[in-house]
Amino acid sequence: MTSMPRFEQRRALQTRPDEKPVMFQSWRKLLFLHWKFDPIDIQELLPAGLTVDTFDGNAWVGIVPFYMRNIRPVWSRSIPYISNFLELNVRTYAYDENGNPGVWFLSLDASRLLAVQVARRFFHLPYYWAKMSAAEVDSTINYESRRLGDPAKRTCSFQYRGTGTAAAAKEETLEFFLVERYLLFSQTKSNGIATGQVHHSPYQIQLAEASSFCEPLFELNGITSPNRPPDHALYSEGVDVEVFPLKIV
Repeated sequence: MTSMPRFEQRRALQTRPDEKPVMFQSWRKLLFLHWKFDPIDIQELLPAGLTVDTFDGNAWVGIVPFYMRNIRPVWSRSIPYISNFLELNVRTYAYDENGNPGVWFLSLDASRLLAVQVARRFFHLPYYWAKMSAAEVDSTINYESRRLGDPAKRTCSFQYRGTGTAAAAKEETLEFFLVERYLLFSQTKSNGIATGQVHHSPYQIQLAEASSFCEPLFELNGITSPNRPPDHALYSEGVDVEVFPLKIV
């Protein structure tokens, strides 16, 4: 059995790959809400080949609403309507049989249908089309999302803002474990595991004040709702991102 990644392996993924990216993105005004879970329960959500990644014996599930900006392939300029939209993801953390730590997305809702179609086809990610809106008033972001096709027509509402001084996560801390992630895992049509790497400067993170969160997202992803406020909340103004080609493990 592969042992849990050492911190050196986690930090090494902050180094930019020596290859050409396929896409550029900017992730803006991110809220990171996280809850503790029993690792046994989260392991059941992962495909063969991935092991739940833990911190102090706990698995973590995150809900992350944010703005996607200036999305474009390397060969094109950004196009205002197509390149800018909203995204809301539900994620947990895992490592592969080589000990590489990354993100396993349980779902990703996006407000642009084309983005959903491209991500599903080329990155094998569980994207869903949603009706979404966001507005900022006096440094507080009011963010709403309703997944199209949800029979219950449930709406997720978030109100959040960053507080305090922004700084990079300290090494070997929970904050580093949660936000400094540069690999994603996805499952191919043949049930293999693929990895995609991104590169960006370390997040400048702050504590977050969040007045609401979305329990239906747990239900939509087959998770029993924790029925409590998040165990951890962070905010970041964002990062500029290079996206590298998907690779089959």
